[in-house]
Amino acid sequence: MSKTSTLNIAVFGVGALGTLFGSRLSPLANVTLFGNWPEQVDALRQNGLTVTQSDGSQTHHFLQATNDLNEMHPADIALILVKSHQTARAARQAANVLKPAGLAITIQNGLGNQKKLAEAVGPARAAIGITAQGATVLGPGQLRHAGNGPTHLALLPGRERQLEQVTELFNAAGLETTLVDHADSLVWGKLAINAGINPLTALLEVPNGALDEDETLRQIMSAAAIEVAAVAAAQGIELPYPDAARRTIEVAEATANNRSSMLQDISRGTPTEIEAISGAVVRYGQRLGVATPVNNFLWQMVNDKEAGHLTQDTRALLLEHFKTPTY
Repeated sequence: MSKTSTLNIAVFGVGALGTLFGSRLSPLANVTLFGNWPEQVDALRQNGLTVTQSDGSQTHHFLQATNDLNEMHPADIALILVKSHQTARAARQAANVLKPAGLAITIQNGLGNQKKLAEAVGPARAAIGITAQGATVLGPGQLRHAGNGPTHLALLPGRERQLEQVTELFNAAGLETTLVDHADSLVWGKLAINAGINPLTALLEVPNGALDEDETLRQIMSAAAIEVAAVAAAQGIELPYPDAARRTIEVAEATANNRSSMLQDISRGTPTEIEAISGAVVRYGQRLGVATPVNNFLWQMVNDKEAGHLTQDTRALLLEHFKTPTY
């Protein structure tokens, strides 16, 4: 397929979303992936990326990938698709390759990513989006696309035309994308769902659908989402759906076989995004005077699991803690 855009796009992140977006965009633009996972970079360079769809069909993609910033072309667009704890580093790297008139876009989970990006590239060059695309890395050079979901990019003053161009390119690549005036509602809406689903799936090491099969787990999931909605409301932010608990349950049901990104991190023994999800909810709640006991408990539990301090049965601990619904 001939390229339809002369844009140079730098994708920071060679994990699930980085390779998914890279594989979709590469036929249409000049795309280079940058990452710090040597086995993945080597696999992409030597053999390309095999993507398995939910129906079992496969596609193969040859991608430009590197872990050397000197091999990166000056970028018109830099997409930040790393884990939240890697944002500051990726933002600094993006600043090194971004053209003076270029635009960096964070499309990540959690809170605080745009601020870190703006600190590195400047507020006028730091845009934000969210995506509901689902993907899992099966191994170096192997990706499972768990399902399509919409992507939203927020307008940035003075960068309207660039964001329109990126939106057009994403849509041409089969990544359903819409421009919105403000990102806050979407970011907090996704945060509520992430806070409800991700920590529990990581703690119990189960796919999303398992949370809907147990009444207590469903209540914990719902309560965590409701707390996020309350923190958002305290800031005057209205979520993009009327009922945070119902929406989170719907997403868990619709993605029943999906392994959340936090579960994938736990399985690989890599740091999770718990600080930018549950931890961020707790910190915002403290500043605003909104109680967030469920998110606080899940935050501490995931931290303990990451540190190897959970020696008891995790499910039993959860059920014991929440057996009397005071949340």
